[in-house]
Amino acid sequence: MPYRSPVGDIKFIFDHVVGLARVGETEHYAEATGDVVDAILTEAGRLCDEVMAPLQRNGDLTPARLENGVVRSSPGFAEAFGQISEGGWIGISADPEYGGMGLPGALSMAVSDMMSGACLALQLNPLLTLGQIDALEHHADDAIKALYLPKLISGEWNGTMNLTEPQAGSDVGAVASKAVDNGDGTYAVTGQKIFISWGDSDFNSNTCHLVLARLPDGAPGTRGISLFMVPKFIPDENGNPGVANSLKVVSLEHKMGLHGSPTCVMQFDGATGWMVGQPHKGMAAMFTMMNNARLSVGLQGVGVAEGAYQHALAYALERKQGQTSIENGTGTIIDFADVRRMLTTMKAEIFAARAIALDCAVALDLGRATGDADQAARAALLTPIAKAYGTDVGCQVSEMGVQVFGGMGFIEESGAAQYYRDVRVTAIYEGTNGIQAMDLVARKMMDGGEAAFRLLQEVQDAAEDTRGMMPELSKQVWVAAETLREATEALIGTEMNDRFAGAVPYLRAFARVLGAHYHLRAARAEGGKGPRSALAEFHIRRLLPEHTALLIHAAQGAAGLYALSPEDLSA
Repeated sequence: MPYRSPVGDIKFIFDHVVGLARVGETEHYAEATGDVVDAILTEAGRLCDEVMAPLQRNGDLTPARLENGVVRSSPGFAEAFGQISEGGWIGISADPEYGGMGLPGALSMAVSDMMSGACLALQLNPLLTLGQIDALEHHADDAIKALYLPKLISGEWNGTMNLTEPQAGSDVGAVASKAVDNGDGTYAVTGQKIFISWGDSDFNSNTCHLVLARLPDGAPGTRGISLFMVPKFIPDENGNPGVANSLKVVSLEHKMGLHGSPTCVMQFDGATGWMVGQPHKGMAAMFTMMNNARLSVGLQGVGVAEGAYQHALAYALERKQGQTSIENGTGTIIDFADVRRMLTTMKAEIFAARAIALDCAVALDLGRATGDADQAARAALLTPIAKAYGTDVGCQVSEMGVQVFGGMGFIEESGAAQYYRDVRVTAIYEGTNGIQAMDLVARKMMDGGEAAFRLLQEVQDAAEDTRGMMPELSKQVWVAAETLREATEALIGTEMNDRFAGAVPYLRAFARVLGAHYHLRAARAEGGKGPRSALAEFHIRRLLPEHTALLIHAAQGAAGLYALSPEDLSA
């Protein structure tokens, strides 16, 4: 499958759309100079193109398998992961005290974007480790940090996240796994967890599970859950993997896609664990990992969309079929207006989703470096949008890629369908996109909409600044932001279930407006003339108007959703 890491697009977004340079101007990230950023992106792009991308198809056709209780990875994955770990790619944003580079998280997210486009099944391994590193840095005690962080950052060990149980999916408060104090600083953890990506590996010498479980005196619901580090092998006195812990992989899930990534059913039978954070406060610690993962998953969607787009574009440039009346055509299907519509939509959506996610990452870095509460609030607001919209775009673009291929898209040998099968789960895990939308209209509006209004004011100010260069497009963006402002004001005054009923279209409308804003900034950076300006015009004229219908939908409330009874729906 053809793949070329979008280094140029990412650099452009950092330089001209989301302002990564502001992060490098802080004392905390002073080493993130322009030269360093360029070098990191360029070398990561080479790794993705030359090492990871060739494994994309192989991971699908030769899946991970469970053999005598041990996961055997797809051929080539171990060697590729060796280059990922040896290059220090897992520790880009990790604490230098433990072997990390200490660079901005936005840079780490950009690398994850490219790795996802190259080979999502393999990228999942370091993604989960990155989230665990973040959780341990924020919540673990010094002893756990000193033992685990260097191993995780180096890639010698990998990390997982164990939340879901057969009876407890999105309702984490229903977790039934138990933990009993052993009296020596350790706990005996018992229970079963499902959907554990990379729950075992044959190229990491230890797999470190962060497990949610309930102490005997833990209250019902999420307030009674604690978090434990439960390694596959218990470290010995030298910090090396020692005796096997009382845990095992029961089976691997048979999945729609991502066959190269082993998704495990894990059984813990009195396994030895160490508490991370405070008793009964496990959700706070786990949410650090989950929030990191939500932004990363949004960029997984973007990365896969990029891969699917490039695959479809290459086919459209070579497939000869039919004739068109355009002058100076190529003689291939890219001459057809509908194929151009699909490819241009794919490209416009990818740019918008990538810009939203990287803007969120920059806000996180600025909040961390400066303590600016407004930047932290901005990042919190953008996170559910970045996750939901990014993964929706991944699904939409990969499905559209199948359509560009036509009949061959339905044939597995073309490889087009793999992108859709692989990316489809991203709209489900780390909180379904419906849950992301509910978070946006509920928790993220607890400030009375202040963070949202600040962001919309920024959109309108930027549109005003561009009005002299592109008056019509700027006006459309300004008006769309004003419409979204009014809809947000109305939303805040409604009952919660009415908000939830319109949450998904509201989030999509917000993403449409933000996408137009970033496209307009891109057009301004090239003076209103050029390919980015043409793409911005396509997005603003053809995609942005959808926000009007979406906001009408969002304002309808919940009553109509219950007009049909369960019996009516079954009739």
